[in-house]
Amino acid sequence: MHFSKKNRAYTINGILFVALFAFSSLYLSSLPFLMEYGISSLMIAIILGIFYGNTLHHRLPKEWAPGIRFCSKQLLRLAIILYGFRVSFQQIMMVGLQGLLLDIFIVSSTLTLGTWLGKKVFKLDRDLSLLVSSGSAICGAAAVLAVEDVIKSEAYKATIAIATVVLFGTLSMFLFPLLQHGNIFGFNDTQYGLFAGASIHEVAQVVVAGANVSQEAAVIAVIVKMTRVLLLVPVLLVVSMIARPVIQSVSKKSRLVIPWFALLFLVVIGIHSLNVVPVAVVDIMNKVDVLLLTMAMGAIGMETNLKKIKEVGMKPFYLATTLFLWLIGSAYAIVNLFD
Repeated sequence: MHFSKKNRAYTINGILFVALFAFSSLYLSSLPFLMEYGISSLMIAIILGIFYGNTLHHRLPKEWAPGIRFCSKQLLRLAIILYGFRVSFQQIMMVGLQGLLLDIFIVSSTLTLGTWLGKKVFKLDRDLSLLVSSGSAICGAAAVLAVEDVIKSEAYKATIAIATVVLFGTLSMFLFPLLQHGNIFGFNDTQYGLFAGASIHEVAQVVVAGANVSQEAAVIAVIVKMTRVLLLVPVLLVVSMIARPVIQSVSKKSRLVIPWFALLFLVVIGIHSLNVVPVAVVDIMNKVDVLLLTMAMGAIGMETNLKKIKEVGMKPFYLATTLFLWLIGSAYAIVNLFD
């Protein structure tokens, strides 16, 4: 056990070690030139973690490893639960039925298409196909981490999926405003907000892409994006039933694996929607959540073996490229149908 009398001190040391990486990442992400380009602490943490894990990891006492695993698993679940303070059911009502239907289509079609293409066309395994697809379909790194916790994949697969999110989400953040200002899309502010919120990977990237067009577009884009985040709950439930459908217990009876942290995420959304938690407390919870997600990313980076990533090659990025084009094309077509 991580916190048994024998292992408690070692586990805490491992957690504090990961926290050091997280605080360093938070500081670096606050530097003006990194903030300008939307480089988040999550991106920085996983890069620092990978660097350490593949160069200096032998200097870390092996007894601290349970603390690192605790950050990449248990702390991750807590971070996903607290993520619910970013979403409310009122936001979903604001975008109406059109926004909800758009998000449902984007999430379901991207997951289905990505998983099928990954396995059948690009010859990737089920876990990697699902992780890349979930990152594209739902909410970037947070979705990858949540799905990874359900399917129990190897750490390097989550790292690859997160890398695709960083690459194509960042590209979207810069490309979409340019295309809008160049009148290539031809959207009004409302349409652009729907498009950006439905097609860009990370919440922070959606904020930047929306704000670079107009405040109205930014508000709509964020609301549509947070509705996609809410869809993480049913996706995790479906993944638990399909990807890991049955676990044999000692008594030989089968039982369904339910991702309880996903249900608690939904409970937190409900609490947030009731407006019973003071705004100042919600702000604190969001800051704590960023810290926990950053710690989880750093820990996953430390557990990532670059040799395994090299063995996989470019196929995950080919899949992510296909999904990126799918997101653009399908969101563009549907938003125009709403006009």
